[in-house]
Amino acid sequence: MAGNRTLTIIKPDAVEKNLIGEILQRFIDGGFRKLTEEKAKEFYKVHADKPFYNSLVAFMTSGPVVAAILEKDNAVEDFRKLIGATNPEEAEEGTIRKDYAESIERNCVHGSDADDTAQREGDFFFSELEKL
Repeated sequence: MAGNRTLTIIKPDAVEKNLIGEILQRFIDGGFRKLTEEKAKEFYKVHADKPFYNSLVAFMTSGPVVAAILEKDNAVEDFRKLIGATNPEEAEEGTIRKDYAESIERNCVHGSDADDTAQREGDFFFSELEKL
């Protein structure tokens, strides 16, 4: 059974003050749910035949995650450039994964690899009403 849901928007004043991380940490500390094993297996089913599948599911259910849909022109390609290569050792300097990732699996952020994938993945986590 799914839990109740609420909407949050981190507002411009908090973003301006660089409080996003601290606010998200309070959400996590407040007990908001993590990804279940069932949902993680469903989300990553495209990798079910790969040797890293089980460890990926275990990692993704080891604590809370924050899912978001980001919007701008050329969103997928621009976001992939921002986050860098899946393997942080191959990521360009200044990308999120180069700066913060520990390994291919523990690489800090997920990014859809194509527009159709982004649509499917967004639909997985959010209803049409939540994506407005």
